[in-house]
Amino acid sequence: MKQLIFLKNIKNSAFFITLFNWEYWPMWLTNIPVVFIWLWFALRARKLFFFTAVNPVIETGGVLGESKINILNRIPNEVLPKTIFVSKDADFQGILMKMKSLKLAYPIIAKPNIGERGLLVTKIDEEVRLKNYFQKNKIDFLIQEFVDLPYEWAVMHHRLPDSNEGQVTSICIKEPLSIMGDGIANIRTLMRQKPRAVLQLNRFEKDAQPLLNQIPKKGETIELEPIGNHCRGTKFLNGNHLIDEQLNATFNQIAAQMDGIYYGRFDMKCASPDAVKKGDFKVLEYNGIAAEPAHIYDPTYPLSKKYQDIYQHWKIIFKIYKIQQAKGEKSMSWSEMRASYKTYSNYMKSLTS
Repeated sequence: MKQLIFLKNIKNSAFFITLFNWEYWPMWLTNIPVVFIWLWFALRARKLFFFTAVNPVIETGGVLGESKINILNRIPNEVLPKTIFVSKDADFQGILMKMKSLKLAYPIIAKPNIGERGLLVTKIDEEVRLKNYFQKNKIDFLIQEFVDLPYEWAVMHHRLPDSNEGQVTSICIKEPLSIMGDGIANIRTLMRQKPRAVLQLNRFEKDAQPLLNQIPKKGETIELEPIGNHCRGTKFLNGNHLIDEQLNATFNQIAAQMDGIYYGRFDMKCASPDAVKKGDFKVLEYNGIAAEPAHIYDPTYPLSKKYQDIYQHWKIIFKIYKIQQAKGEKSMSWSEMRASYKTYSNYMKSLTS
């Protein structure tokens, strides 16, 4: 009996879960093959940072240091949530006045204007918490309305320069981290029983202890994380079966209005697949070259197919680059990229310090 409990504890440990699930491996490890893919296309381009010419209006093409508001301003308003840009030296009362003028009510989402992997993205439900976020984080950030729609998708799309025709190449359906109550155990215990939640438990112990002590009713589903980020426990599922001509046409129409942007991923919320095909959704963010075809993080997706799909997406990036090169678009030099990286690295250290 003790041996069975011991083996069960090992199986449910964070180390074991991480070791046997590719989606949780560290980025430096999973990206080793990606580096070789990049270098192969860089060799063909004879430019190490050829990809920076693909989205010329986005800083570094969307690899690092890109401004979220710069990108959102290039997306049609009809698919955007209400959004306010807040500079680091803004006046708090001025923020409240902007929110009032936009009729922006709580809850809201606050997020750094420059950032990645959900860092400092926070759901805020009252003014005092917004003030605390503003005073604690002396950075440029965005305030967005909380889009209360049931489905969150990540849709990869590209188009060739001087063409309004493009293609959706990846759909990821995000399943938020949640647990179901049994009327007996508290949320902490229920999280220990769910591998995906185990990896988030330390974070919840630090930031949400009162929640962990609650005992949900039997059959009650508790959504633990409103931010649809993989590193926060969201499950990514392959939705490529939903790609069709109507979906392509919808995203072609939107992308055609985004001058200087040809490749990237729409992170969005929607009511249903049919609503998306009709253009009825809200784009929370848009990510450029560094955006992955997120369907590859589906736990059931074969490892070899993951890297095949990554290769195909780099092939698309290279194809767009060749067109941009012929048009005279310049990619960043080594010194320019090094300077961008240094600036970005210092900025990220300031966020985490």
